[in-house]
Amino acid sequence: MTASAQFTLEDQADGAARLVLSGRLIVSTLTSVESKLRAVDAASVVDISGLEEVDTVGAWIVYRLSRDLDAPIEGASPEAERLIEAVKDTPDDTQTVPPEEPLATKVPAEVGTAVLGGISGTQQALSFLGAVVLAIFRVIRHPSRLRMTALVRQLQLVGVDALFIIGMMSFLVGIVIAQQGAVQLQQFGAEIYTINLTGRLALRELGVLMTAIMVAGRSGSAFAAQIGTMKLTEEVDAMRTIGVDPMEALVLPRVIACVVMLTLLGFYSSVISIIGGAVLGQLALGIPFITFLSRIKEVVPVLDLWVGLIKGPVFGLIIGMTGCYQGMKVEGNSEEVGLRTTKAVVEGIFMVIVLDAFFAVFFSKIGWL
Repeated sequence: MTASAQFTLEDQADGAARLVLSGRLIVSTLTSVESKLRAVDAASVVDISGLEEVDTVGAWIVYRLSRDLDAPIEGASPEAERLIEAVKDTPDDTQTVPPEEPLATKVPAEVGTAVLGGISGTQQALSFLGAVVLAIFRVIRHPSRLRMTALVRQLQLVGVDALFIIGMMSFLVGIVIAQQGAVQLQQFGAEIYTINLTGRLALRELGVLMTAIMVAGRSGSAFAAQIGTMKLTEEVDAMRTIGVDPMEALVLPRVIACVVMLTLLGFYSSVISIIGGAVLGQLALGIPFITFLSRIKEVVPVLDLWVGLIKGPVFGLIIGMTGCYQGMKVEGNSEEVGLRTTKAVVEGIFMVIVLDAFFAVFFSKIGWL
């Protein structure tokens, strides 16, 4: 049996060409011959008596050749005839692109879909928050349910392992604050107030905010990826089967670790930022390092420290819950892990910035300036 389809053009006595097809004209053998058949521009007859096998795709090729060349088909077997008759009524100009929906209906439909999706997402997030609160109450009533090993492990991953990168980032941010502030203040001969600017910004805003953004990108994404992978491998379902609550075993240690460590890391970041500003003051402004640090105690109110410390656990709670929530929402395939991890980072950073703006307005209204 011939492995693939073949064709030849045979000259006839009247000078016209006869297109002769042979072999197996089926979908698996068309690759090598279809483009050559498209190049045939003239034939008086399409002879398919030499075809050993033909399927629907092959019958469509034969019919299209006959139609385009305006040549009759000869030598068709009964099976080939039935297939050719079946494909004759099939249009070849079927529209593959759906018609464009009018703008007047498309925009409201997309807005409605987005609103309904937002409402559904909010309900699910509140449900997740309720589950976390219930898990906290259960642990308070029965402290032995708290998995200390998992908690200590998460404290290390979220906090201890992040000390170097957060310290480096904070040091450089402190240098940038001091340098940019000094450039502007020098115009008024007030570069000494660079100390005030660096200390208040570091303790009140940038220390905890930059730390929260770093933790959201580092730990929030890790939470989503870890729990999401466990969802795909059905480890979470297995935990429920053996009577282990995933909220207590997986979510609670991560959330608590974020709340505790972000508070400490925020303070650590603020201190390192001030040290960075002091280094720049020593090198570029002629302000002695010790003088810089001593003046921080005089010009920066303790209230700024408390403002930063209040923000820390709130930001940690949001980041931890967002990462765990997105991880628990993973289902389907491994691509979903990447999508949910991205959403965990984006939503975590967005919520942190929104809350920071809220805190700025709130503290201003109550006079904590």
